[in-house]
Amino acid sequence: MHTALDTQALPAPPEGWTEDRGVAWPVDPGRPLAATDDAGALTATVAGIALSVHTDLRSIEAVWRAFEEVADRGPFQAFGWLGAWQRHIAPHRQATLAVTIGRDGGDGPLFMLPLAIERIGPMHRLMWLGSELCDYNAPLLSARFAATVDDRRFVAVWQGLLALLRADPRTHFDLIDLQKMPETVGGQRNPFMALAVRDNPSGAYVATLGSDWKTFYAARRSAATRKTERRHLKRLGEQGPVNFTEAGTPADREATLGALIAQKRRLFARMGVDDLFARAGHTDFYRDVAANPDNRDFVHVSRLDVGDTVAAASVGLRHRHCYYLVLSSYDDGKLAQYGPGRAHLHALLRHAIDRGFTSFDFTIGDEPYKRDWCDTEVRLHDHLAATTLHGWVLAALAVAYRRAKRLIKRSPALWQAFSKVRALVGSKAGSRGRGASD
Repeated sequence: MHTALDTQALPAPPEGWTEDRGVAWPVDPGRPLAATDDAGALTATVAGIALSVHTDLRSIEAVWRAFEEVADRGPFQAFGWLGAWQRHIAPHRQATLAVTIGRDGGDGPLFMLPLAIERIGPMHRLMWLGSELCDYNAPLLSARFAATVDDRRFVAVWQGLLALLRADPRTHFDLIDLQKMPETVGGQRNPFMALAVRDNPSGAYVATLGSDWKTFYAARRSAATRKTERRHLKRLGEQGPVNFTEAGTPADREATLGALIAQKRRLFARMGVDDLFARAGHTDFYRDVAANPDNRDFVHVSRLDVGDTVAAASVGLRHRHCYYLVLSSYDDGKLAQYGPGRAHLHALLRHAIDRGFTSFDFTIGDEPYKRDWCDTEVRLHDHLAATTLHGWVLAALAVAYRRAKRLIKRSPALWQAFSKVRALVGSKAGSRGRGASD
C-alpha cells in the first residue's frame, strides 16, 4: 500500500544567494507516493520510473554485479571497489547507504545511483558512495537510458528522489555534494550534467595508445629525452637486475602493496600533504581490493624490482578498453636518482599496449608529467545544493574553498609557490615529529 510522503517544503534561499553564487537550491518536487518493500527499501514512482532506495549493500549485491557487466559506467562504480569501501571505511564515517535503482519495466535496471549520506558534525551530506576514493563519480546507466530519459525527465526523477530521501529519518540530509563527475559515462552523456554544475578544481588526463610501444614512445618523447632515459635505465641496471613484475598471488599482491604504501607515506611527508593511509580504514581498503581473488582481473598490482629492492610499485584498474593508474610510488633511496618511477611507468604503458588497451588513464590530478603523455583532458564537475539553511553555511564555505583551489592549481606560478610552502611546512612538521621520538 502506498502512502503520501510527509515532506516539508524546502525553505527559500537566503537573501542574496542565487545559483550564480555557485550553490543550487533544489525545487520542491511535491509529494511522490512512497512505500517500503519487504527488504526495507524505500520505493516510489516518479515520472514513470520506479525508484528503490537501498541502505543494505548485501541485499543488492547480485543485482549490482549483474548490472555492472552490461551498464555504461566507470571502474570506480564496480561492486568490488565500493563494497570494500563500505566494509572498511563507512563504519568510521557515520555513512548511511542510499543506493538508488531506477526501473522502467524493461529488462534489468534503467540506472543505478551509488549514493550515501555522511554525517558532518550536526549536518548530513548526500554524496557519491566512496567519493573520496573514486577519481570519477558517476551513475551506472543501461544502454537504453539516453533514449528513455531526457534532461527534463531526469531532473524530475532527481527532484522526486530528493524528496523521498529527505522524508525518511535514515536518509535525511542538509547538503548535496556530488564531486568529480565526468561529462560522459561510457558512450552516454552523464545525466547529472543537466543539474547546476561547476568545474572541479582538478582535471584528469588520458593517453590514446597505439598498437606499438616504440611508436607511441617516440611520438611522446623527444630524441634527447629518450637518450637520457636510456642512460638512466642503464645506470639502474648497474644496481641489479631490472624486472617488471605483475603480482599474482594474494600474498604477493599484499606484499607489493605494503611496499607501495611505505614509499607513498614517505612522499606524503616530504610534500607536506595529508597522509591518505593514516585515515581510518584506508589501508585495509586497499589491502582488501588488492588481495581479494574476486578482483584479480579488475585490480592490477605491479612493481619494478631492481635486484632485491622494490624500486617502484603501482595499483591500476583494468576496465574494458582502458587501463587506469590509481596509485604509484617509487623508492626514495639511492635508486631515486635513476628514475625508477619513470622506468616503471614505461613498463606499465608497454603492458597496456601489449594487452590491447586503447587508452591509458592517469586519472585525477594535474601533475605536469601527465601532460607529457596525454592527448585528452577529462573535465570534471561538481554539483552543490543546499536543502536547509544549515546546509547553506557548509555549501558557501565549500564553494569559496574550491574556487581558491582551482585558481591556484590553474596558475603554474601560484601552484609552484603553494607546493614549495606546503613542502616546507611538511618537512618542519616531520622534523619536530622525529625529534620528539628520538
